[in-house]
Amino acid sequence: MTLRSPLTGRVLMPDTPHSLAAPGERWPVVDGIPYLRTESEGLVAVALDHLDAGCPDDALVALLTDQDAWWTGPATDLRELKRLVRERDMLSLREAMALLRMGPVADYFAYRWSDPTYLAGLALIEAHWAAPTSAFELACGIGHYLRELGARGVACTGADVVFAKCWLAKHWVAPLADYVVFDAAAPSWPVGQARFDLVMCHDAFYFLPEQARIAARLRAVTDAGGVLAISHLHNAGFEGGAKGPALSAGAWGALFPHADVHDEAVLLDALMTQTAPATVGWHDDPQVEAWSLVEGGREGRVVADGVAMPMPGAPLRPNPLIAADGVRWPSELYREEYGSGCLWARDDADLPTTDPVRLRRVVDLPERW
Repeated sequence: MTLRSPLTGRVLMPDTPHSLAAPGERWPVVDGIPYLRTESEGLVAVALDHLDAGCPDDALVALLTDQDAWWTGPATDLRELKRLVRERDMLSLREAMALLRMGPVADYFAYRWSDPTYLAGLALIEAHWAAPTSAFELACGIGHYLRELGARGVACTGADVVFAKCWLAKHWVAPLADYVVFDAAAPSWPVGQARFDLVMCHDAFYFLPEQARIAARLRAVTDAGGVLAISHLHNAGFEGGAKGPALSAGAWGALFPHADVHDEAVLLDALMTQTAPATVGWHDDPQVEAWSLVEGGREGRVVADGVAMPMPGAPLRPNPLIAADGVRWPSELYREEYGSGCLWARDDADLPTTDPVRLRRVVDLPERW
């Protein structure tokens, strides 16, 4: 895929094996991942200096220090990052995230395989599946969705503003995908001239800036006849209180007036009961915690044995959150965020299915989880 400057939109061409350039600008490519984050000129220069000097691991360490504007956790430690780079072929995903000092975000990523928000996102994709050959995910994190799509032969591109997340995705979670680091609010998207059959933004759109502009850009990279899928838009009027930035149904509806909209809880239920999820209009409902939507594609279909379930023959392991004496939550914050929706943590009498795979009492974890 041809990438373009995030500043000017001009085509970027390789000027060395480790950099891309256009007249008046140059960007590093570290461990195969283009770093095109605007307003990071100092870090771009440092990475290029290391690469030009024949020190790619030093460039990698430099980019692993970067974070997004919302990060409030601890800063990384250079000694730990150097160990991470040196031992990257031996460490587990959880060990790598610990060395990156990702804190609660590490819990979110490590145990996402069975959280209700993630499963509802998979159900959204399956319900509106249109046999894509290419997919793009904005704010891809460490590649959970890209892993499932790539295993099914979809050519995937993931984008995130944090280099470390794309790097974790490439080495531990979804190695078949391509990755690019850029800011969604940049003057130009590096992938702006590409078109994809499936375009996604899961559990992230609600905190992005300039949402109307970003929604338009997501539509612009969706191929004619393709599907735009956005999951987990918080409801400002939810009776339990929104767990993050939220808007009313009317405000979300103004951004996505022509979308097919689902109550996220209904998507999760469709996965458990192997049914087609009903759609809802944009109207305020205090019972809805979050909405998910698609633009384009077909009417929602039965969620049975598609992308929302592990690949046939996948090596399934017991859910690491389930212990002999009950659930072992990684933190109280995680339990508060996801505990009430984790169906696998409930008694069988309260469940619509007892299938351990569908409930995620067993899960398909990355090999080096």
